[in-house]
Amino acid sequence: MRKLVASLASLLVCWVGPASAQFAPTEQPPAPEIATGMNPKPLVRSKSWMAATANPLASEAAAEMLRAGGSAVDAAIAAQLVLGLVEPQSSGLGGGAFLVHWSASEKAVSTLDGRETAPAAATPTLFQNEAGEPLSFLDAVVGGRSVGTPGTPRLIEAGHRRYGKLNWRRLFEPAIRLAEAGFEVSPRLAAQIAEDAPRLARNVEAGAYFLPGGAPLKQGALLKNPKYAETLKAIRDRGADAFYSGEIAADVVAAVRGASNPGLLSPGDLERYSVVERDAVCAPYRALEVCGMGPPSSGGIAIAQILGMLEPTDVAKLGPESPAAWRLIGDAERLAFADREAYVADPAFVPQPTAGLVARDYLAERAKLLAGDRALTEVPAGKPKFSHARLFSPDAALEFAGTSHLSVVDAEGNVVAMTTTIEAGFGSRVMVRGFLLNNELTDFSFRSHKDGVPIANRVEPGKRPRSSMAPTIVLKDGRPVLSVGSPGGSQIIGYVAKALIAHLDWGLDLAQAAALPNMLNRNGAFELEKGTKAEALAEPLKSLGFDVKVADMTSGLQAIEIGPDGLSAGVDPRREGLAIGD
Repeated sequence: MRKLVASLASLLVCWVGPASAQFAPTEQPPAPEIATGMNPKPLVRSKSWMAATANPLASEAAAEMLRAGGSAVDAAIAAQLVLGLVEPQSSGLGGGAFLVHWSASEKAVSTLDGRETAPAAATPTLFQNEAGEPLSFLDAVVGGRSVGTPGTPRLIEAGHRRYGKLNWRRLFEPAIRLAEAGFEVSPRLAAQIAEDAPRLARNVEAGAYFLPGGAPLKQGALLKNPKYAETLKAIRDRGADAFYSGEIAADVVAAVRGASNPGLLSPGDLERYSVVERDAVCAPYRALEVCGMGPPSSGGIAIAQILGMLEPTDVAKLGPESPAAWRLIGDAERLAFADREAYVADPAFVPQPTAGLVARDYLAERAKLLAGDRALTEVPAGKPKFSHARLFSPDAALEFAGTSHLSVVDAEGNVVAMTTTIEAGFGSRVMVRGFLLNNELTDFSFRSHKDGVPIANRVEPGKRPRSSMAPTIVLKDGRPVLSVGSPGGSQIIGYVAKALIAHLDWGLDLAQAAALPNMLNRNGAFELEKGTKAEALAEPLKSLGFDVKVADMTSGLQAIEIGPDGLSAGVDPRREGLAIGD
């Protein structure tokens, strides 16, 4: 990888040429060293296959499938089913996911959209009070009102039909085994149960499961979930139809409509749900091609935009300790978020200028705004080439971090990057049949209009809410070299961008890149990770014109590099992730 980075640096010098002078920053006093960040987990190396997930038990389930000759998708499905058991606060059958896949036989990247959908009875005023004002987040999220039609069961079935090798039933064995025999409650799950106990207690099944006897489960407690095992057996035996019709579907609808804050989900919403295969959003970056998820996710577009705007700058030369480098990154992120809020929404409802947003000429023009040596004073949305009328108003919807990511490479060279979610921690806090239901509808804008103009990401029946999930596969010379992604709500974009820049431009290995302090900008204050060396850049960034906010920022990066000598994986030290190879 060092040779690749050196080659990229050489290419950067050649590509930029004399024009780079317009981006040359004024000299800044050297910042304290931040490149090492928190202590990275060991880099894991492997010869032929690798799985990296947010929990050791899920990683072992994926490895079990890969040892048996399974595909990357087989491994991802087995891992997802275990994650829904051991990390239920983040993802599961009651949520949705985006899957980016590289097929070694087809030599192509494809994506599957398993995002949740709004009920047919939903209206743009779903999250407004009688006066037409937005509800508070907790008033909206806890209960059935926030629940969208889950997509994960259909997604894993669609993925297996196209890319699976092992028998469908085989993929369920690890999760059923753990659900029946029990697993030890992890430190992270125990801490989150304790923090969320008052809200979990509002739902009968969630309260009984997570708060037995009224007390939050403790770290190390043996936890069994026989209801989840029975749900898995039904899907194992009858496919995803067992979830979307019949008794399970009836119980899901009853739980949503019978919640203290009732929702609108109906049997017809479940029966109509389908996965959508979409074109990947791919854009060049130096000698590479970066591919991700398109709308309704903003992740693929935003990552492509950030990297595209940074390409003609000196960010690679400046390095991770430079306030000037972070000034460039922060303003590129602000510009990407301005476009995200103005344009990105479900393409079935809002025409999307996706090609225009990632076009090289458009990003070159936007990159000119990064010239100089101070933060931008204005961050407007751009005007990409677009063949449809733009009659929508921008709005920044809330997006919380109840999400997980996994990356897998199999022995045949197939690659998966999958980000999976129930939105906020513990989703809607409504539990049924052993799994939690999402609160994904709160990813829509709570406002329907702004200044009399409709908002692109407003609630509409059957619509998929905008997301920031950014599962990413990077190609070089038409072959995959990297799979990466992270949880983190709308901060995901900044986390993934940081990891890519750290690895591709600054030469950090994947473990170091994941551990690098989180620093990002969502078109507001520059957010710096509390308790890390990023805090040392607060004053330098303020001197460049940014507002600065120091806060906890719990990314969960999982990344695998595919090189000529094998595989290497880095996992985020902030969570319980583990990479396993052969």
